[in-house]
Amino acid sequence: MSKKLRSGYTTGTHATAVLVACFSEYCNALVVNTLSLTLPQQKTATIKVLREKKYTFSTIKVDNDDMDVTKGAKISCTLQIQQPLNLQQQTPSVLMLGKSILYVWAGEGVGVVSKKGLKIEPNYPAINPTPLSMMKENSIKIIGDCKEEFHAIFEVENGKEIAKQTANEKVGVLGGISILGTRGIVKPVSSEAYIDSIEAEINVAAAFDESVIVFTLGNSALDYAKEHFHNTSIVEIGNFVYDASAKLQEHQFKKVVFITSIAKMTKLAQGFKNTHNKFGTIDFTEVREWIEEEFKYRIQEENFVTLKGVLLSLPQEYHEAFTRLITHKSALKFKEWFLDLGVETKIVEIITLPKSIREELKW
Repeated sequence: MSKKLRSGYTTGTHATAVLVACFSEYCNALVVNTLSLTLPQQKTATIKVLREKKYTFSTIKVDNDDMDVTKGAKISCTLQIQQPLNLQQQTPSVLMLGKSILYVWAGEGVGVVSKKGLKIEPNYPAINPTPLSMMKENSIKIIGDCKEEFHAIFEVENGKEIAKQTANEKVGVLGGISILGTRGIVKPVSSEAYIDSIEAEINVAAAFDESVIVFTLGNSALDYAKEHFHNTSIVEIGNFVYDASAKLQEHQFKKVVFITSIAKMTKLAQGFKNTHNKFGTIDFTEVREWIEEEFKYRIQEENFVTLKGVLLSLPQEYHEAFTRLITHKSALKFKEWFLDLGVETKIVEIITLPKSIREELKW
């Protein structure tokens, strides 16, 4: 039996915890060492924190069976009334907390966005929308009638060094790591154990005589699949697209459905067998060539770092056609892999989010 994988919490959850601890001390004169936080989708988390000094708390990102380089990182927050000095150049994010205003700053070890195409606009701290939303929701419960203009400075010990193991610099996040997370919980994706779990789920689907197996990559893909397919047919494959495909060799599913975002789909179209950033990023030169060849449109010369950046430079009238092109190329890649692997399935349906562009390929 495969080992049960340990989940953990995102950098966004830990950052929220230290902020809420600061507010507990400032507004309620209460020094806490453990907090219960509300996460997205009505889930909760219990996080341990440590008071470093007045209105400064830290926490250690808990260990889990994930390939995340931020495991064990020390994340801290300082809350103050005065605007901070001597930080890297940035524009703070602003949260309205009842009668109070909170300015959120990237301190030492937290990155600042410098290029377009990410979820955060350039010059703002690399703290994504979901963590900011979690900070707002959990802080409002604590501050009550507190009425101040607060400044929260987030830091990550050795964040600059940790960021070197990520694609942050390449995508334009400078000075440290990003504070991330869409659900507050890190799902484990350690390779050997996770692939074992993929195989187990495929076997379960086969045992239920499911004729269709549905591979999902990402939370949005999973949500979409749950709305449109039987639960027993759905397998979350992480970034392990090729490894998951190889586990189909012993089965005779009539059709394989693959669902993910257009960015991950582009990596698949380019032949990435594993779509995790540690295995490389999108080749934007090839993307430009595809656009020019297919649409006779020459996209502007720019150092793109995300597919969103490409789409921002591509006229709106080409967006759907471009997504269909990526979907088609991904379907062809599955066909190539299935033939190489000896997988008997000869029908794949590719669904590219967010617009649910579909293509079914038979051979």
